[in-house]
Amino acid sequence: MNSILQQDLNDFEYILEKAKQQGVSFLNNLDTIPTSNKITIDPKRDLNELGLGSEKALIEFNDRLAPLLVSSPGPRYWGFVTGGSTPASIVGDWLASVYDQNTQAVTSQGGNSALIEFETINLLLQLLELPDTFLGGFVTGATMSNFTCLGVARQWFGKQLGKDYAKNGVSETINILTATPHSSSVKCLSLLGIGSQNYTTVKTIEGNREAIDMNDLEENIKKLNGQPFVLISSAATVNTADFDDFEAILKLKEKYNFWWHIDAAFGGFASVSDKYKHLVQGWEGADSITIDCHKWLNVPYESAFYLIKKEHINLQIETFQNSNAPYLGNALENFNYLNVLPENSRRLRALPVWFSLVAYGKKGFCDIVEKSISLALHFGNALIENDNFELLAPIRLNNVCFTLKGNENQDKVTQFLMLLNDGGKVFMTPTIYQNRKGIRASFVNWRTTENDIKIVIEEMKALVLDLND
Repeated sequence: MNSILQQDLNDFEYILEKAKQQGVSFLNNLDTIPTSNKITIDPKRDLNELGLGSEKALIEFNDRLAPLLVSSPGPRYWGFVTGGSTPASIVGDWLASVYDQNTQAVTSQGGNSALIEFETINLLLQLLELPDTFLGGFVTGATMSNFTCLGVARQWFGKQLGKDYAKNGVSETINILTATPHSSSVKCLSLLGIGSQNYTTVKTIEGNREAIDMNDLEENIKKLNGQPFVLISSAATVNTADFDDFEAILKLKEKYNFWWHIDAAFGGFASVSDKYKHLVQGWEGADSITIDCHKWLNVPYESAFYLIKKEHINLQIETFQNSNAPYLGNALENFNYLNVLPENSRRLRALPVWFSLVAYGKKGFCDIVEKSISLALHFGNALIENDNFELLAPIRLNNVCFTLKGNENQDKVTQFLMLLNDGGKVFMTPTIYQNRKGIRASFVNWRTTENDIKIVIEEMKALVLDLND
């Protein structure tokens, strides 16, 4: 064995303890670590000939690389709808790395870690109050979840025309209807060969809404003259967390032939609260659903899952099977995640989620969701009470979409947000809503408190005064 590897093995427990101490220190100081910084490095570092060993590598990391990192798991990181990591989810994530499983098959001589994924999906269905008519699996994020779901939808569309797109490629225009799609869904249309511009935009409901106008949707359906189509709907749009009317869409499913996909990356978790579950009423009728875990489940980043109705399993296998790899087994005889997902290489992403669900249960996540929404409303009220800001849309869930008050201040919005983020106390993202420049704050982190809102409001007030001087 290489001598440095041998030394690391001999000192393994000590090295892990040092890394643990550093990790705990970072998490304990999230309140004081900036949400953004301008620190940089020269990335053209020379590779060591012999290597430094893990302990010295950790020292160099602390000196050069750690200062680059920001408190994205912290309580005032309100951009990108990103949650932090709960203690249980970190335990699961660390153990996923330690056990280092290749999560593939339910029954395999290489281990049965996929059973953990099956159990975790089952727990998620219970949390979200969805029926076990869905099968699911874990992917990296909403983009790959949307890709998986829409990939199967593409295969479904081809079958309606007697064609196999997975084998022969897309040869027709695939009819896509949507109103306010997330950018990742549009990206997936590009990746799937459908075309990022090849969708029909349905009107939204009048009156400051981003939800589908059901009358316009049906008018667009009628124009298709009985052709199949794919509907991409939203459970919480990016800017205003608006929801499409799932019960109305469910009724349309009784009249027309289409694949119904819901992007519920964060809005799906409204179902865990009795106060907000009405927003997803009827979503159990969808063919596929996208949901992120690194949002309201507050697990480490790069975690999402898809849900697809069991009745479509053959379409899923046709889309993703490794048909020319006999060593991977028969796709139709034994369930294997390699044959129902884009990725062949898969770590045990389910484990952080499993730990979270078992540790905190339904009540724990209901509390996180309801607290987040309460904080969003609190922040919105604080903005309304200040003459310098105005809401661009009602607060429907956990996102607050706002801007500087008055059209005459539109040219200051970009500079205001840049200066606010550069201060390192809070991080929010820019947006455009109804042709006005705005700012979006998203509340999903389990650590956020009313005191964090107070800190941010004071920072914003001071900054506005400076801008107006």
